[in-house]
Amino acid sequence: MEIVGAMDLHRRQITFKWQDLSTGEIKRGRIMPAARAAVREWLSQFEGRDAHVVLEATTGWRFVVEEMQRIGVTPHLAEPAETSLRRGPKRRAKTDDKDCDLMVDLLLQGRVPESWIPPEHILELRARVRLRKALLDERRVWQQRVQAQLYHQGIAPGSGLSTAKGRARLAEAELSSAGRQLITVGIAMLDACDLQMFPLDAHLISFAKAQPGCRALMGLFGVGHLTSATILAELGDCRRFSNSDDAVRYSGPDITVYESNGKRPPGHLSRQGPEVLRWALYEAAQSGARRTSPDHAYYLETRDRIDHNRACLAIARKLCRRAHHILKELGVAALQPVEVDIDPATASTGRVEVAA
Repeated sequence: MEIVGAMDLHRRQITFKWQDLSTGEIKRGRIMPAARAAVREWLSQFEGRDAHVVLEATTGWRFVVEEMQRIGVTPHLAEPAETSLRRGPKRRAKTDDKDCDLMVDLLLQGRVPESWIPPEHILELRARVRLRKALLDERRVWQQRVQAQLYHQGIAPGSGLSTAKGRARLAEAELSSAGRQLITVGIAMLDACDLQMFPLDAHLISFAKAQPGCRALMGLFGVGHLTSATILAELGDCRRFSNSDDAVRYSGPDITVYESNGKRPPGHLSRQGPEVLRWALYEAAQSGARRTSPDHAYYLETRDRIDHNRACLAIARKLCRRAHHILKELGVAALQPVEVDIDPATASTGRVEVAA
């Protein structure tokens, strides 16, 4: 390494520190605004040199890493929680400059808790599956809001809000003026979410049908096109995990344990890693309640001993381990990019074509 550096990202500015190991020269400063053009200009001084720069995997890292890779600077993406742990007890003031000092020291010592940097097509897939989850969450919020208002107005629960029968029932319901307005807005929001999800689902389904990793994951009971695309996007390259325990730990459905002097209180979910991945694993795990599931006997035994939710969580951990082994065995092919062509006229119907 000829140059070592660190960057601390914020929306308005980026604090940096770099050191020339051959001369001992150290420079600090700030990049403003925190935008691609300014970062590109700052990085240009390292073009053609053996430079290594570390930054935390917080919001905004993608464009910075892309600019580093463009000119040949080696990026190191640090896991924020593990980096903070290496700082130790905060007995002194914490500043952006101190954060850069810590990251440079960790880089020189070879102790940076490295995060995986996904290839561009996986980053794009990850953005789409997270967008879909955000739309589902927004739709669920409005659905619950409409149902709560109907109950508040004394309307008995009936058919689904998206069915013709349900809409006809809402039109005839006896509601106050404000209640009618809320229901009208709520239904419009549900339709808007559905409209945005149609082409998104079509793209993800088309991708999953052609992508080797997704096709392999769909061999797991309960994992479909959309779930397989989500698991692939968030779990990524499983070769970076030494074993399936690491994959479960990364996903976050594992139970924390605190034991002392024979006392072991009930733990809780660690909830580390991507929330979308935990959601996808749990959704797939609920299929364990079906009689045809290979995990049905295990589900029944765990449900009777504890409860439904924790039985599904146990199966989710099993699915995570199986997905890890499947993707690790596939190797490079697990993340093979796929070109997807979708005709906007057929996107809403789900009829999609995959480019050869």
